[in-house]
Amino acid sequence: MRNIKAEIIKEAVRDLFIKANYVISMDLYKKLLDAKEREESEIGKNVLEQIIKNADIAKEENIAICQDTGMAVLFVELGQDVHIVDGDFNEAINAGVREAYEQGYLRKSVVVDPLFDRKNTKDNTPAIVYVEIVKGDRIRLIAAPKGFGSENMSALKMLTPAEGVKGVKDFVVETVLKAGPNPCPPIVVGVGIGGTMEKAALLSKKALLRPLDQRHPDERYASLEKEILEMINMSGIGPGGLGGRITALAVNIEYYPTHIAGLPVAVNICCHANRHAETVI
Repeated sequence: MRNIKAEIIKEAVRDLFIKANYVISMDLYKKLLDAKEREESEIGKNVLEQIIKNADIAKEENIAICQDTGMAVLFVELGQDVHIVDGDFNEAINAGVREAYEQGYLRKSVVVDPLFDRKNTKDNTPAIVYVEIVKGDRIRLIAAPKGFGSENMSALKMLTPAEGVKGVKDFVVETVLKAGPNPCPPIVVGVGIGGTMEKAALLSKKALLRPLDQRHPDERYASLEKEILEMINMSGIGPGGLGGRITALAVNIEYYPTHIAGLPVAVNICCHANRHAETVI
C-alpha cells in the first residue's frame, strides 16, 4: 500500500487545469499546421493562421487559449494499492480546481443550480470527476476543461441494431452539420458506441483524449473514423464556419459491449483547442 497525501493531488489538479487552459497538445498543434497547408479556402486558411497564432501567444504569455475556460472535467485512474492520507480525495480535487481558476485567472463558469437558481459558484467548482479503479499504486489524472460552445452541440441517440454502420455514420454527420459554426471549427469529434445511454456519452468524451495521430487499433473502427471524417469535411462548413474543406481535424471512436436490443451512439464535439493535460502521481 502506498500513501499519497491529499495535498499532492490538489497541487497536481491545480497545475493540470492551468496547463490545459494555456497550452494545446503537440499532436493537435501539428494537426492545425497540416490543416493550414491543406485548406483550399483563403478565408479558411486565414482562420487557421489566426488559431495557430492565438495558441502561440497563449503558450508564450501564460494566458488562456479561450475566454471560455470550461467546466472542470477530470478523469482519474486510481491504483487499488493507493491510500489517500491527510485529507479527503474529492475535497482535494475541488480545492485544486478552485486554485487553478483563481491563480490562473481563468473564467469561472459554473452555476449552483442548472434550472432555477443559476447563481455562479465563483470558483468553477464542483468538478465533474470520473474514477476508475486500476491495478497498481499510482494515480493518473487527466484534466479536460470543456467549454460549452462545443458541449452544447453534442448529442446522443439510441439506435436500433438494424440501423448498423450506416445509422452511426448518418447520426454523427447529421450532428456535426446541425452544429455548423457554433462549436468553433475545425473541431475534434469524439464518438462513443455501445454500453448504455450514459456509457456511450462517457466514451464519446474519453475519445477526445486519444492523440489525434493515433487511429483506433481495430481496423474496422479505424476505417469508420476515416470515412466519417471525410464525410464531415465534404460539408463545406470549414474553419470558423466560414467555408472550406477542414471542418474537423479528427474523428475518434471508442466502443463498449452492449445489449442485444440496442446500439447507443453519442457524439461529443470539441472545439479546435481540444484542451486536456495529464500526469501520473
